[in-house]
Amino acid sequence: MAKRQLHKLSAREAETIVEAGRHSDGGGLYLVIETGAHGRRQWIFLYRVRGTSRRRELGLGPAKGKGKDGLSLSEARLKAADIRKLLTLGKDPAAERRALAVADTTFGEFADAFLISIKAGFKGKNTLADWTRDIEVRCKPIRAMKLADICTNEVLTILSPIWIAINRTARETRSRIERVLDAAEAKGFRSGKNPAMWKTLKPLLPKSKRSKRHHKAAPYKDMPAIVRALRVKHETADTTVNLAAEFIILTAVRTSEARFMRVGEVDFTERLWKIPAERMKTEDDPRGEDFEVPLSDRAISILKEVIPKDAAPDAYVFAGQWSKDHAKPFGMNAVLHALKAVYPAMTTHGCRSSFRDWVGDETRFERDIAEMALAHKVGDDTEQAYRRGNALKKRRQVMDAWGRYVGSASNVIALPLRASF
Repeated sequence: MAKRQLHKLSAREAETIVEAGRHSDGGGLYLVIETGAHGRRQWIFLYRVRGTSRRRELGLGPAKGKGKDGLSLSEARLKAADIRKLLTLGKDPAAERRALAVADTTFGEFADAFLISIKAGFKGKNTLADWTRDIEVRCKPIRAMKLADICTNEVLTILSPIWIAINRTARETRSRIERVLDAAEAKGFRSGKNPAMWKTLKPLLPKSKRSKRHHKAAPYKDMPAIVRALRVKHETADTTVNLAAEFIILTAVRTSEARFMRVGEVDFTERLWKIPAERMKTEDDPRGEDFEVPLSDRAISILKEVIPKDAAPDAYVFAGQWSKDHAKPFGMNAVLHALKAVYPAMTTHGCRSSFRDWVGDETRFERDIAEMALAHKVGDDTEQAYRRGNALKKRRQVMDAWGRYVGSASNVIALPLRASF
């Protein structure tokens, strides 16, 4: 078999050809010219993968032309010759090029590209800034390092100086480094155990004291006055945010659960609100099960006042101020501002604490019922495996009693010495 002809093009031809298409120089090297007066010119190499019939195209770079910089014919031929050598050795030039790129990729290059790919999913307004700070400033000691060379010692160099002083920030930084390196492994840029895994670093870092944060809560004895103040504010307000705040107090739910509450989740006949599983996947309820909230008389009245008669099932119950069609929920901090307007030293989550303190101090309802009313896990895994009921009847009684308490004119309300079920 005769050898394929090489060097079909002259240097002049390579720089002056303007006809669109592929122009062969022989041996797999082609000059490609795209259509148009200013069509792009580039060199490519075509070859077949050994043992298969698949053809692959490998870009070599832009081609030199009139008034255009790029690879000359001689430079392109040198690159083509290197590729032919790899093919003679039974290697795949594309795979070799990828391996070389992977070996040279630094943490900084990969982390920057990874951040761009995930930032669309960030929900917090400061999340992007926090990520950028970590991978650009805190990770500066490893930014220029190749991904494959990063080991536990390098991660410790970043974390050790800040582990005690700003532990929460250090933990977030560690988590982000771990995520970047996990992504690098998934894309084939490194292999082996992730050096930023907590399991690996835990024995090497000093134990820190993590202070438990408590949400500000009003004493439960102040709750009736707070509810009365919210009702007065609602009479002169142009929004339903004060009613939303009262509803959250009455049901002891999390703000996000009430904020994204939809009309179709309410059963007025059964006096129940069923929160879908996807909104219950929290640290307190990792099982992510539907959660039924029994509704007191006042809670039902609020819903009937805020839900339009012609509302669609997927409409939000507590709509944003400018969302007349209930297509958007109220703002994330709207209820917090409404509460602080009547009681500055209070948070929305603190309403749950006030409810829990009241149940423990002023009633004889069982502890487990109070915890279940807050959608907290009760018992260990074994107990939960055998507990199938949701104690709805008992929870309804405790929520009705709470509704009567916060809606009372005074802080004194007749309660049974022992709840009768």
